[in-house]
Amino acid sequence: MILVTGGAGYIGTVVVRELLNHGFAVRLVDKLLFGDEGLEEVKNRIECIQGDLCQFDPAWLDGIDSVIHLGGLSNDPMAEFNPEANKKLNTEATAILGEHCKRKKIKRFIFASSCSIYDRGLLAEDLLQDEESPVEPRAAYAVSKYQAEQELLKLSGPDFCPTLFRQGTVYGWSPRMRYDLVVNTFVKSAFDKGILTVHCGGEMWRPLIDVTDIARAYIVCLQSDLKTIGSQIFNLSYKNYRILELAHWVRKVFRENGMDIEIEVEYGSTRGRSYRISTKKTEQIIGFRPQVSVEESIQTMVKKIQNGIHADFNNPKYYNIQWIELLCMAENILKKTGGIL
Repeated sequence: MILVTGGAGYIGTVVVRELLNHGFAVRLVDKLLFGDEGLEEVKNRIECIQGDLCQFDPAWLDGIDSVIHLGGLSNDPMAEFNPEANKKLNTEATAILGEHCKRKKIKRFIFASSCSIYDRGLLAEDLLQDEESPVEPRAAYAVSKYQAEQELLKLSGPDFCPTLFRQGTVYGWSPRMRYDLVVNTFVKSAFDKGILTVHCGGEMWRPLIDVTDIARAYIVCLQSDLKTIGSQIFNLSYKNYRILELAHWVRKVFRENGMDIEIEVEYGSTRGRSYRISTKKTEQIIGFRPQVSVEESIQTMVKKIQNGIHADFNNPKYYNIQWIELLCMAENILKKTGGIL
């Protein structure tokens, strides 16, 4: 059985389906802050536990062979909103989970880290970075992911062999949709406003990967020899794109669907994140190469939205920081007023 933390999230709901399609039994642990609607189709095929990783229950690991750890705060705005929670969830809870896995001799552990660790800023020298490149993560989110990597690697040994995926910015369709990721945001803006606004001249580089390709990478990892992939870091990306290039891909797809979209480029700011990565190690050692291009993924999103699925763009559930801010506001009100009824 596979344990998936954060399995009700944007990536998790896709990963769970991919695991089921490959015949794996799945146990899911998620706090369900965003609900469990994305699991509706598969609820009767999985074991779903509503739980907080900061209050970890070792019983969650009973009968588990492998762990896919996706749980935590997911981007820069979330980390900046509550730096303490960011560190607690992304670093400390990850280390505790790793320790429990090691005690139970659960060797196979996949950790969803982030390529934002490589961010050097728009003004830095443009380098193609690999897993051996020196890194100095700057933002709180990237720091928390890097520190979590270090904690897991410290635990590495015969009884615990984690595989750490530094994942590019994710795009694509998910049952738990998000519109706060760069490609998805462009698609939403094209529908909602007919204009794509590109900051910093669109010069920023970003490694990107479709959510279904991430799920496929995990499957390949679960089926690989631990002696080959254990206790190592791997970059995971389809391709490095400039942000302005992404805007043009979105416009191309929308034109093919009979909609004309404008691109508005803003100049002046130099504060954008920018980094390029190499995926040679992943291709050579794991033998995995992503398949879903940005163009193909955008086509899928356009068709889904045109059919009215996740087309209510103003719903705060599609934007992690907006939803968390709303929940915190409601929580503070309820502390003062007591129950609703």
